[in-house]
Amino acid sequence: MTTFALIHGGGGSGWDFHRLVPELAARGHDAVAPDLPITDPAAGLAEFTETVLAALGDRTDVAVVGHSYGGFTAPLVAAKVRARLLVYLAGMIPAPGEPPGQWWGNTGFRAPTGLSETEQFFNGVPAGLAEECQARGRDQVSKEWDEPWPLPAHPDVPTRVLLCRDDRFFVPDFQRRVARDRLGIEPDEIDGPHCAPLSHPAQVADRLAGYLAEVTSGRGAALPPGAGAPPA
Repeated sequence: MTTFALIHGGGGSGWDFHRLVPELAARGHDAVAPDLPITDPAAGLAEFTETVLAALGDRTDVAVVGHSYGGFTAPLVAAKVRARLLVYLAGMIPAPGEPPGQWWGNTGFRAPTGLSETEQFFNGVPAGLAEECQARGRDQVSKEWDEPWPLPAHPDVPTRVLLCRDDRFFVPDFQRRVARDRLGIEPDEIDGPHCAPLSHPAQVADRLAGYLAEVTSGRGAALPPGAGAPPA
């Protein structure tokens, strides 16, 4: 049984995956979804990583999923546990040495205009769930914003990028370009908005279980040599 380490995005919590965890269990997999210490001004990427490792305990068969801003933490965890699989789910893909605060300009991200927070992140999420998720939001005052991402390259782990077709925050064309530029891989697509674990948990679980089956059977390649390395 593989354990999925589910890493939430900015201002979020492990609750964001509460509909996905039972879907993974129904497919024979365990999951942990810890709350990162984002409300601690002294916490950074190292503390985020340690929080996930503590939640995993002594589990050794691990797949790592980074949702949105969780993409900065997910590969750090994957490298530590020698993960079977790493998935960026509507995730920010870091570059070596890049602080999260510089990612937006470096990737050419353009914020959507004329949309409310609900329209950006929760289109397609049942209204009650969207309201509860927003009510559970936490102030992110942690220190990682200006911390250089510490790895010299992305870990040599089978990696997938799963974008959401209805995402109005990280729109599909933007996600495709970043995945190609930074990892040299083509993203897969799934229905749903930015917060697809709330709106489409069964479809997300199917994709994650399918990826795991691929890499277990030997059909899932790791990243191309040098992927994510600093430019020459």
